[in-house]
Amino acid sequence: MIAQLEIRDLHVSVEGKPILKGLNLSIREGEVHAIMGPNGSGKSTLAFTVMGHPKYKVEKGEILFDRQNISALSVEKRAKLGLFLGFQYPSEVSGVSVFNFLKTAYNSLKVNGHKDKIGSANITIGSKDTRNEEMVSALAFQNLLKEKMKLLKMDESFMRRSVNEGFSGGEKKRCEILQLATLEPKIAVLDESDSGTDVDALKVIADGIRTVSEKQNTGVLLITHYNRILQYVKPQFVHILKGGKIVQSGGPELANEVERDGYDKFLVN
Repeated sequence: MIAQLEIRDLHVSVEGKPILKGLNLSIREGEVHAIMGPNGSGKSTLAFTVMGHPKYKVEKGEILFDRQNISALSVEKRAKLGLFLGFQYPSEVSGVSVFNFLKTAYNSLKVNGHKDKIGSANITIGSKDTRNEEMVSALAFQNLLKEKMKLLKMDESFMRRSVNEGFSGGEKKRCEILQLATLEPKIAVLDESDSGTDVDALKVIADGIRTVSEKQNTGVLLITHYNRILQYVKPQFVHILKGGKIVQSGGPELANEVERDGYDKFLVN
């Protein structure tokens, strides 16, 4: 069955202030959707709400994943179902290598999460942890991670660095895409993956997003202010978010309209 994220009449408030005001959206595995909108329109609120951040309160509506209402589920449970969030401002994790961080996350999802999707490399299961659950061996995971880094054209030395510590803006975003490729979610929400990147990094990141979507059949919701990353990712669907609602949907040509005319032409009902 093809996984689907469906958002129905979603109303969300933050500290008592209404932000999303009746948002409707549907994304299937393998599809790439872009959401564009001005500052304050609710783009990041949508991302954090989908992933279950407790600061964002669902006042009305539903978030369905594989026909299950996940609105009350924890972040961890949503991740194990196959959801992923890429942050606009990824945090540094000093002293934890990219390798160890991803191996821990991978084992958690492989053992307890979306087994039908993750682990497509058919790697060997190794030892068991203290709960007697099977875990992927370090060597097997290293081989898997090398495959993913090769797919994304990343140097293998990257895996030995502490997570995001001393990374440039572009490197932080590439690390997010490596997580996306390794954990193989069914649906990924990427919050402004193009922010803080130069043109060269932007091309690499966009190529990584497109590769993961095509080769791993991951559905992607790409949130952005600008059309520039969409020139490389090439989404099938573009949505305009304004005043807490999707006010217009269309194909890639909609992003060109935004670049040419701005957001003023799109009226909130």
